[in-house]
Amino acid sequence: MTIKVYRVSGMTCGGCAKHVEKALRSVAGVTSVVVDVAKGTATIEGVAPFEALAASVGAAGYELITPA
Repeated sequence: MTIKVYRVSGMTCGGCAKHVEKALRSVAGVTSVVVDVAKGTATIEGVAPFEALAASVGAAGYELITPA
């Protein structure tokens, strides 16, 4: 499994972090997600491609940016 840290744009509160976490967990190949709203990051473990992760986060109203 691979662990990557991505920046997430648009998060302002804990509720935002929960939305981003839910979006990322819905992507096939993701085994673990930790979202840190204070740092503006999402740490993702799994084999899902960036494009799928970014599309899911985008559909939730946020932007996933290439690895931090």
